[in-house]
Amino acid sequence: MWQAEVRVDLSAIRDNVTALRARTTADVMAVVKADGYGHGMVPAARAAVAGGAAWLGVATLAEALPLRRAGLTVPMLAWLHAPGMPLHEGVAAEVDLSASSLGQLAELVVAGRRAQRPARVHVKLDTGLGRGGAPVAQWPALMEAAAKAQADGDVEVIGVWSHLASADVPGDASVDRQLAAFADGLEVAGRFGVRPHVRHLANSAATLTRPDTHFDLVRTGIAIYGLSPVAGVDFGLHPAMTARARVTLVKRVPAGQGVSYGLTYVTDRETTLAVVPLGYGDGVPRHASRSGPAEIGGPVEIGGVVHRIAGRVCMDQVVVDCGDTPVTPGDVATLFGAGTPSADDWAEAAGTINYEIVTRFGGSRVPRVYDGAAG
Repeated sequence: MWQAEVRVDLSAIRDNVTALRARTTADVMAVVKADGYGHGMVPAARAAVAGGAAWLGVATLAEALPLRRAGLTVPMLAWLHAPGMPLHEGVAAEVDLSASSLGQLAELVVAGRRAQRPARVHVKLDTGLGRGGAPVAQWPALMEAAAKAQADGDVEVIGVWSHLASADVPGDASVDRQLAAFADGLEVAGRFGVRPHVRHLANSAATLTRPDTHFDLVRTGIAIYGLSPVAGVDFGLHPAMTARARVTLVKRVPAGQGVSYGLTYVTDRETTLAVVPLGYGDGVPRHASRSGPAEIGGPVEIGGVVHRIAGRVCMDQVVVDCGDTPVTPGDVATLFGAGTPSADDWAEAAGTINYEIVTRFGGSRVPRVYDGAAG
């Protein structure tokens, strides 16, 4: 008998990748960083490849190497490296690595020499996000150095890439500006004789809404897990994660009963309270607490009825105000899944995004159970 669990439908991940492939002529990279956005990195990667993903993407080398050890052989990019990391291990494992500066490129040259093979490099241009990537003013110098390193046999420039800031906002003008800056960057690369195998700019939102940004490869993260990257827009994807638990305790309380730490929530009528054994120690956002009956609070479905959390989210549990709805200990309480409530509903209640909701449940003490045949 289980008490709380996170269920992941691998077939949904596979089918979402297949659906994304149908929307582009570019290859699809499945981004499985942060433990597959909480879904489990290796199972999610296998399901994505089964659905037709030609590439895998992760943030760090520490994420990339376990994927190789798990037998995943498709091209893979890891892009976030602090100085002094053992990049030669990535080169030896045929993991593509990113360079956003002359210093990072120099480290990749050393890594390639140590691994006795050219480092596979994706050179990144900052087209306007202001985060990773070389500033436009430094791009010619980086391209010149990359061309020299490639001519010396120390690196192979596999990709030129950038990342969009606001593709999740329909019609945002920054996408056009970044697209133009990326085209200029590719022209500069060409002047130095750098002709990458793949050019990539589009994230999940741009994959679904801006085909002019697709180039040779699109990087899809949240969309492969069935969640929309554009708030309020349904792209027909299938959420892969369900978080649920069994009610541990039910009690009838009078009007005026304070609930949970601080007694910030006070019942305005006689009501039924149900204790659900999932809390912020498991991934439930504390910002989805509810101080009064008029507030939103995190939604919980029990017996086909959606109720709201009462009071503060605790480390191990939440209390749900069920009104006069019959509830029994052992009943299944679903926080979110493929129906209602959803990860988007929790994101609204917590003032965050659906990415954070599912990722919070990765690596928690709650068992992760896999359904579906994919992977």
